[in-house]
Amino acid sequence: MANLRTSAIICSVRQHGEHGAVVRSLTPDNGLMSGYVRGARSRTMRPVLIPSNIVQADYRARTEDQLASMSAELQESRGPYLGEPLASSALDWVTALTAAILPEEHSYPQLHSALSALLDAICGAPSAKGWAVALVRYELLLLSELGFGLSLDKCAVTGGVDDLVYISPKTATAVSIGAGQMYKDKLLPLPAFLKEPGNPEWDEIFDGLKVTGFFLRRHFFEDRRNDVMAARSVLVDRLKRVVA
Repeated sequence: MANLRTSAIICSVRQHGEHGAVVRSLTPDNGLMSGYVRGARSRTMRPVLIPSNIVQADYRARTEDQLASMSAELQESRGPYLGEPLASSALDWVTALTAAILPEEHSYPQLHSALSALLDAICGAPSAKGWAVALVRYELLLLSELGFGLSLDKCAVTGGVDDLVYISPKTATAVSIGAGQMYKDKLLPLPAFLKEPGNPEWDEIFDGLKVTGFFLRRHFFEDRRNDVMAARSVLVDRLKRVVA
C-alpha cells in the first residue's frame, strides 16, 4: 500500500506522541489498517476519530514497512450515542474486539459488512433485543473467519443431527442431549438460534453470549488484553439490567 483512499470504520485510537494517534480502522477491501493521524487530539479531529464512526480515509506511505500517515473525513458519526450507556458499551466492545484480534491488511469483506450492519442495528434498533442476536452472530463470524469456527451440525459423540443442546468446550462441537447428559455440567449450552434463523428469547441470547465469550477468551484473550474482555463484561452486565 503506497496510497489508498477508502471508506473505513474507526475501531481504535491510541495516543502517539504529544498530539497524534495511531488509528486502526476496518476497510471494505483491505481489512484492518493502521495509520498515524497528525493532530488527532485537536478539537477538530476528536469528534471524527470516535470508534464506530465511518470516515473517508486517505493512507500514504513511502515504503511497505512504514506506518502510513492517515487523514480522515467524517462520513457518519456515532457520537450522539455515546451518552446512551447500553449503546455506547456495545459500540465500544465490538470495535475494540475487532481492533484487538484481526491481523492487519487481510481482506475480510464479510466481516466488514457484518460489522457495519451491527453498528447500524445498535444505533437504530428500537430495543436491545433487536441487535443482541446480531452481536452474537458477529462474534461467531469473527471466530470462524480467524480459523476457530464452531461445528454445530452434528453430535461429536454419535454423529447424529437431532437433539443437539450442548457444545463441548474442548472441541467446539455440538453434543446431543443423550450423549451429553452425564457431562452436562461441563458442557456449554447450544441455543437453537446458533444453528438456524430464529427469534430467541433473552435466556437463549445470554446462552449465546456465554458460548462466544468462552471461545473468544480462550483463543484471543487468555493471559493478555484483559481490558478488552472487561469491556464485554460491562456490556453483558448492562444487558442483564435492561431485561431484569
